[in-house]
Amino acid sequence: MKKLLLLLTAAAWLLGNDAAHEFAKSAECQACHPKIYEEYYGSMHANATPDKDPIHKAIWDKHPHKNKLEQYSCGKCHSPAADNLEAMLTKGQKALPDPKNETHQEAVSCAYCHRIQSIEHGKMSNTNIISKEKLNYFGSTRSSLESPYHKIITDKNEHFANGNVCIGCHSHNLNAHGLNLCSTNLNDEMNSANCVSCHMPKVEGSFSSIIETKTHSFHGFAGAHANSDMLKKYVQISILRNIDHFIINVDNQTSHALLLHPMRLAILKISVTRNGKTEELSEEQFVRVIGKDGKPAMPWAADVTLKDTMIQANEKRAVRRDFKLEKGDKVDVTLGWFLAHPQSLKSLGLENEKVAKEFHVFKKESFSF
Repeated sequence: MKKLLLLLTAAAWLLGNDAAHEFAKSAECQACHPKIYEEYYGSMHANATPDKDPIHKAIWDKHPHKNKLEQYSCGKCHSPAADNLEAMLTKGQKALPDPKNETHQEAVSCAYCHRIQSIEHGKMSNTNIISKEKLNYFGSTRSSLESPYHKIITDKNEHFANGNVCIGCHSHNLNAHGLNLCSTNLNDEMNSANCVSCHMPKVEGSFSSIIETKTHSFHGFAGAHANSDMLKKYVQISILRNIDHFIINVDNQTSHALLLHPMRLAILKISVTRNGKTEELSEEQFVRVIGKDGKPAMPWAADVTLKDTMIQANEKRAVRRDFKLEKGDKVDVTLGWFLAHPQSLKSLGLENEKVAKEFHVFKKESFSF
């Protein structure tokens, strides 16, 4: 039965890789990598296109590149497996996202990521250089692995080796005004804490149905949208009690800001319970607001950061509350975020979108005295 499955998979692979397809379809990876495919299918990499991500669509619907140029410039990172990506990025050509185009719906596909041969560093943004060998896939596991369907290269790619293969898209993104919209401030020389070690931790289950392993790298990509519980250990919350006040310390032990996208709003909620009664104290907000002429503006129009209270890389933020704690008190602290700032929902038409309105609880801590 297993041999028949492999033969059927090989046939599907060959049929799906004719001259009209630059990248193998992600679904073709499922037979041999069922657990990884299940994780990937629910990730933002698989759902990065406007018709799959309502927040991205809301911004894209207002973008001048859509309404004036009819060109999906976001495709470089949101649908890089598109068969007309070059047209999306070439001045004067027209190429918009098409829900009926299978290559567009591949979004950030399995084959695309695993064919990143090198990364070209640029002032505005980085660019992934893709291997021209369609069945040569780069990885970071042991070099002795073999596959009957594709070649596995594990010893000739520094970006997979150091875990920062993601910086082709996730390093920095400057707009036409030179404003860095979304940046991790990472580089490919970092070898300790890296993209893969934090966002793709080892989890139980074999990475392949052909070669059994006890663990594999998580391909659901822990982040702000989903699986953020995997990142809890990198943010510590503690409390310091003083005579007439207390301080909540939020220690961000990561190599980038707590949240990167300027649409996000992080909130620290604090309450004190005394004698069975709970009092909600004022919340603390962490946000980066970009704008123009002193007012908030869309990413393509903004030329300055108006406000930045986001917790930065390796920063311990102290949040003080002038409240005298007594013996028997319990302090509850909740750190979480909105993927879209609540004040932007109406203007973006997102007031009825659950994913935009929902408060994502990241971490809770309770302290008793």
